[in-house]
Amino acid sequence: MALMITVDCSSCDACREECPNQAISEGNGPHVIDPLKCTECVGYFDTPQCVDVCPVACILPDPVYRETPAELQIKFEALQG
Repeated sequence: MALMITVDCSSCDACREECPNQAISEGNGPHVIDPLKCTECVGYFDTPQCVDVCPVACILPDPVYRETPAELQIKFEALQG
């Protein structure tokens, strides 16, 4: 499942710097995660790096984009190709 950033985001940029897929960008307010690029760091790390570095814990699973670990792996592979 892709992740999303809530309105609690402080726009500190810590998450943008850690995202291996460059899925996080500045928004009008909180940062935004592109669900087509977000693999929850599958293929790179054991845990989502944006979640690990977020100082306000505002990155949550996006209920609109539910994906299994296998689907996230397929997305990772497609982004690499």
